[in-house]
Parts: sequence; structure tokens; C-alpha cells
Amino acid sequence: MTAPIHLPLINSAECCSLAAEPLSVDDAERYAEIFKVLGEPVRLRILSHLAAEGCTPTTVNELTKIMGLSQPTISHHLKKMTDAGLLVRIPEGRTVFHQVQPETFTNLRTILQIGQK
Repeated sequence: MTAPIHLPLINSAECCSLAAEPLSVDDAERYAEIFKVLGEPVRLRILSHLAAEGCTPTTVNELTKIMGLSQPTISHHLKKMTDAGLLVRIPEGRTVFHQVQPETFTNLRTILQIGQK
């Protein structure tokens, strides 16, 4: 049997503090669904790319080239992300742009800032 490893905490107050209030049941369920969608590496890469570009709208064709995946594959992932509230779909004529949904992205960042003030 292996003995448990006890790691010292540098500052236990920082480790266990939240950047926001504890989540309600409804919020916890909503964010669990969002994190489940982001559990797919391609979707995480798409979100990372869109956020790194200053959240400017990007077309499916641009994402296809950047990600090196087929258009149907990218469209599938974008639909899942849009349905989860991570992205906004912006149709302009025959072209469709996708953009990070700012409010959801900000809320995710707040939840992930555990221990930061």
C-alpha cells in the first residue's frame, strides 16, 4: 500500500478562496455542460484561437485552414459550441462568422480564477 503524499500549502487562504460567490445549482449545471463541450481538444483549440484574435468574428473557412480539419468537422464543433452559449453565430449573406460570446467567456474566466483576487 502506498502512503499518501501530503503537499504543503504555501497560503491556504489563497488556495481555498473563490474569485466569485459559490455557484448556484442552476449555474453549476450550466457551466458543467459548457466544460463538457470544452472537453473536446478541437473545441478548446477553436476557443483559444478565437479568444487570441481579440474575439473578432472568424469564418468557418478560416478556421478550417487554421485547424487543418474539414469544413463539416469544424461546422459540427462550432454548432456544439454555439448551442452551449460559447459562441455567437453571425450570418452575413452567404458567409457565416463565429465569435466568442463575451459574457459567457468572461464568466468562465471568473470561475477559473480560483485563488486570484
